[in-house]
Amino acid sequence: MIPFWKIHGLGNDFIVMDATQGGLLVEAGHAKQMCDRYMGIGADGVLTVLPSESGDYRMHIYNADGSQPEMCGNGIRCFVKYLVDHGMVQGSEVRVETGRGVLTCKLQLGADGKVEMVTVNMSPALFDCEEVPMEGRSGTCIEEDLEVDGLHFCLTAVSMGNPHAVLFEKADLAMARKRGPMLANHSLFPNKTNVEFTEVKSRGEIDLVVYERGCGITKACGTGACAATAAAARIGKVDFDREIRVNLPGGSLFVQVESDFSAVWMRGPALEVFRGEFADLAAWES
Repeated sequence: MIPFWKIHGLGNDFIVMDATQGGLLVEAGHAKQMCDRYMGIGADGVLTVLPSESGDYRMHIYNADGSQPEMCGNGIRCFVKYLVDHGMVQGSEVRVETGRGVLTCKLQLGADGKVEMVTVNMSPALFDCEEVPMEGRSGTCIEEDLEVDGLHFCLTAVSMGNPHAVLFEKADLAMARKRGPMLANHSLFPNKTNVEFTEVKSRGEIDLVVYERGCGITKACGTGACAATAAAARIGKVDFDREIRVNLPGGSLFVQVESDFSAVWMRGPALEVFRGEFADLAAWES
């Protein structure tokens, strides 16, 4: 029997599987069926724990649609919780190899000795269009106008190791569901993009809804919170070098952007909700 764990960060939920001993090869078709909320386990993504030569462990990610993102902010907190709670690492920090390199994660433990909160150095926020990437664009894209199917958008493009299009408008779920796919799949973004509907409440607080390119609307998005906060700091809407409260449908993350954008820190919870097992991967063949 193959065990799995279900862990979420503010409702952004993941199936976690351990392949450090070999013998487990999850493919895109398996992940897509596992994530199905009616005919599978149900999740926004699948995280696989792998050995690493550069960090403590390597995090492999599949989105619910079977695509592979470069990075996942909520996912890395869930990944770290699994490692620490199962005694696979000791100490106050964990180094996780990701598609964006090795990221350092700091732990906050509860009274039971298990991980409650994780702070992650999400690395620099990058505004260069070639880094995002954006098709045929150079320089930066800061509050630029874009018309799609007769609708007007004003977007700021950011890379947090994965692409983001940040819009400063009402953080409305219905609007995000309607307009998110229009930008997420736009030809301007060759790798597609996550879309942030960002409502700045004050210099220390943001309301946010994210349409993720691999699974649509989610309860929370860690890289999206970082991208939205970095973009807001870039255009002077929130402060640098202080924790900004980012309110998402599933709860709040806390994001701090250094004044030179050399690091973006994200702090938030992770919670295991259940564990189970299945016979073999053949059960999830597409």
